[in-house]
Amino acid sequence: MFNPNDKRRGRRDSAPKDEFDSKLLDLARVTRVTGGGKRLRFRAVVAVGDRKGRIGLGLDKGKDVSQAVEKATRRAKKNLITIVLKDNTIAHEVQAKYGPAVILLKPQMKGRGLVAGGVVRTICDLAGIKDISSKMLSRTKNKLNNAKATVMALQQIKK
Repeated sequence: MFNPNDKRRGRRDSAPKDEFDSKLLDLARVTRVTGGGKRLRFRAVVAVGDRKGRIGLGLDKGKDVSQAVEKATRRAKKNLITIVLKDNTIAHEVQAKYGPAVILLKPQMKGRGLVAGGVVRTICDLAGIKDISSKMLSRTKNKLNNAKATVMALQQIKK
């Protein structure tokens, strides 16, 4: 019903609903040493996905945590890739290496679930992959390198 005293005239919602879900993968405090002292900044790694086969990864720095997360989210939405899904899984086995990180992704039968850990699990969940098995073959625990290796592996999937 129309209310003449309503301040939000003509607007149904205060903000439109975003089609992407986002998750903060890593947050690090980084310093740059200058002649006058140390400059403190925050580095955020964010993954965005629509759970329908599109995934993006963003990395950015800001003077505070919220600014770093916002900038990384914007960058992730610009770097979207599309993944070919076949019955909520991937079509074939893929392996990718980024720096010291090596990630192996294997398709699974329907109903097996998301058998992955760390950032690989988060990225596969945001991409909409329901049945997959993964293994981190390297010893690195660097979340940024593992995330980039996962995205590179997902880019290798063919129809």
